[in-house]
Amino acid sequence: MSGSYTDSMTDVSSDSFWEVGNYKRTVKRVDDGNRLCNDMMTCLHERARIEKGYAQQLTEWSKRWRQLIDKGPQYGTLERAWGALCTEAEKVSDLHMEVKAALMGEDFEKLKNWQRDAYHKQMIGGYKETKEAEDGFRKAQKPWAKKLKEVETMKKAHHAACKEEKLATSRENTGKMENNPETQKKLQDKVEKTQQETEKTQERYEKSLDELDKLTPQYMENMEQVFEQWQQFEEKRISFFKELLLEVKQHLDLSSNHRFQTTYHNLQDTLTAADAEEDLKWFRSNHGPGMPMNWPQFEVPAWSVDLNRTLSRRETKKKPTDGVTLTGINQTGSDQSVAPVKTSGSASSTEKSPDWSDEDSGANPFSANGEGNPFEAETPASPEISVPVRALYDYEGQEQDELSFKAGDQLTKIGGEDDQGWCRGRLEDGQVGLYPANYVEDLP
Repeated sequence: MSGSYTDSMTDVSSDSFWEVGNYKRTVKRVDDGNRLCNDMMTCLHERARIEKGYAQQLTEWSKRWRQLIDKGPQYGTLERAWGALCTEAEKVSDLHMEVKAALMGEDFEKLKNWQRDAYHKQMIGGYKETKEAEDGFRKAQKPWAKKLKEVETMKKAHHAACKEEKLATSRENTGKMENNPETQKKLQDKVEKTQQETEKTQERYEKSLDELDKLTPQYMENMEQVFEQWQQFEEKRISFFKELLLEVKQHLDLSSNHRFQTTYHNLQDTLTAADAEEDLKWFRSNHGPGMPMNWPQFEVPAWSVDLNRTLSRRETKKKPTDGVTLTGINQTGSDQSVAPVKTSGSASSTEKSPDWSDEDSGANPFSANGEGNPFEAETPASPEISVPVRALYDYEGQEQDELSFKAGDQLTKIGGEDDQGWCRGRLEDGQVGLYPANYVEDLP
């Protein structure tokens, strides 16, 4: 947990739920559900204000025109018919005020109470349900993710050994054209040594893959269980929203003319068509266990075939009477200069054909004297930043590389938080290990 697992997923990359850390979309859905509750309450509140404003305008209109009709020259039955428009406006105004009261008194409060019961705020921020989902997925994925990191390390080591073996073989083939038994013996020894190293790294690589395969079924079962738990949680929210929208529709359906009836019939059909099961099925196929996964498997370096083909082509094109083409290489820092020279031959020179190609374009993987090894260069590690923090909860380490502490204990955070939500820290007694980042807070 001390490193970023997603950084090592370069050869096996996808957007699958099964990838390390991709469960976070399901965790985010919990927070999204709470945000959608707030959005729905805002929507109802704005509609209630519209209903109230329209009712007030109808009342003002009816009052003003009733006075004008009463004081005007119109008389008889037509006066009563004209006045009936004002009566209709007053009644419609009352209906819209009832709609406003229903939206704010029933629907709004019902949604507010459901949100309070479904999502529980924490003192340190966030929601309890989000933390439970995060912890559940992390616990289910941790053993498999740890073994996957080991597999990636073994794969890189094996591929590097294969490359060293190919380079040693290439040098040996070049040395066979020289009449120097001592040099040929050294090159043969190098080839044998690299072959042994390749066999060892391949054995370790295959062994780690076997161990990962054994962990995969249990990993999938544990992740399925946690995912189904939060599918059920989301199903409750979708079902509640559907029920709430149908109730809102009933409160808004006050008209009697044909055009409004048609509008509300269409709304009824659309709302009735909402199906929690169909929504959950779609999420499962696009962001859950139903997604395809490119499971790790043993891979042979792609460049090995091209290298063999290049060497064969070079040998067939070479003529016995031709001179030897030397490539002088000067390595100064990160810049490399290549100067081809035509000569009659040399015991210490390395032959390159015009068809020669290397995986690293513009750079020779070994120096002119045949002793350089650029694969040994390492990038210096950047300095880590230490920050004092205080524990918010008790935590008991589940693995040997994890720390244990009590709420209130002070420790030092080393570096930043990784993609899985873990940090590296040091206790006051000097013990160094990992801990969940959300179990502590920075000291002022």
